[in-house]
Amino acid sequence: MTSHPYSFNGLGTHLGNLALLSPAQTRSISAENPTGAKGAGGRATEGTGAVVGRELGQGWKISPSIDIGGHETVTLADIEGPGCLQHLWLTVHPSWWRRLVLRMYWDDEDAPSVETPLGDFFANGWCERANVASMPIAVNPAGGFNSYWQMPFRQRARITIENLVGDVCQGFYYQATYALSWVPDDAAYFHAQWRRSAPLGRGEVHTLLDGVSGQGHYVGTYLAWQANNNGWWGEGEIKFHLDGDEWPTICGTGTEDYFGGAWNFEQPQGQYGVYSTPWLGLHQVIQPDGLYRMNQRFGMYRWHVPDPIRFSSDLRVTIQALGWGSERDGEGRYLPLRDDIASTTFWYQSEPHAPFPGLGGVDHLEVV
Repeated sequence: MTSHPYSFNGLGTHLGNLALLSPAQTRSISAENPTGAKGAGGRATEGTGAVVGRELGQGWKISPSIDIGGHETVTLADIEGPGCLQHLWLTVHPSWWRRLVLRMYWDDEDAPSVETPLGDFFANGWCERANVASMPIAVNPAGGFNSYWQMPFRQRARITIENLVGDVCQGFYYQATYALSWVPDDAAYFHAQWRRSAPLGRGEVHTLLDGVSGQGHYVGTYLAWQANNNGWWGEGEIKFHLDGDEWPTICGTGTEDYFGGAWNFEQPQGQYGVYSTPWLGLHQVIQPDGLYRMNQRFGMYRWHVPDPIRFSSDLRVTIQALGWGSERDGEGRYLPLRDDIASTTFWYQSEPHAPFPGLGGVDHLEVV
């Protein structure tokens, strides 16, 4: 590793190293400073705030947000490295959370390392606001999306947003804060991928991740799950196939168990117990109202930060959709379900990464 006058590069800060000096330079990109350059913020004379700020002039919130044209892809950030993205904040109306696609590219790669619908990246896939009080992802009233995933890069980092529909997306606010500093040789790259089974085929499993090639570690799962049957839906097991496994090395005992709950997430009053903790949660329960809402919908996350799942060459992750069936021959039985499951997975790995499967068009992403 290259010798440096500092023992700390300023990345991966925590209370134990927060006092250490480093050579890192802090920069931040937003609509008020689209390049992140030093001394370049708040200088706009045109923007979405120009009309309401017309009597105040330059420096007074003239460009706080952007509009994204129909079928347009905009670049939110284009950063020369080395460095690390440390915090991403953004907000837009919930109706856009499955119509906008977030992508991130590291070091001039052609295929993105991050490709998900915007809301799902922030554990909000149902286009209805749900707060999240976790360490890597925090979602605060009213729809303030925050990501603290550390995303190192060596030559370049590029973040884009694609509008999948013909309507103009108005009022997209964002800020990406990063540090410019040297990156350790053994630092891996951040990845996130979205997949959906809508509905899942009978007797099939939902694949969260497959085709991963390289060394790395799996760090997170978010599921937007719609139950299409009455009764309990979460008996299914999650399975991690590591490094050529035919049968999984890691096999869970039930869906609620994997997300840190137990016994159907049930409260004593016969209701779902909603919770949001630093590393795991059932933070969203959307229930029928007797008129237009016909299915129960759930949002669940588990971040494997204290317990990353490491792999050396390849990784495949699946989950079963399994409920309770009626009794047969005097005994209960499992019932394979055909639920609507959308998963967002998060992991770090060495590059290059294997190509992602196609995300699909707006009809595949749409909440119906």
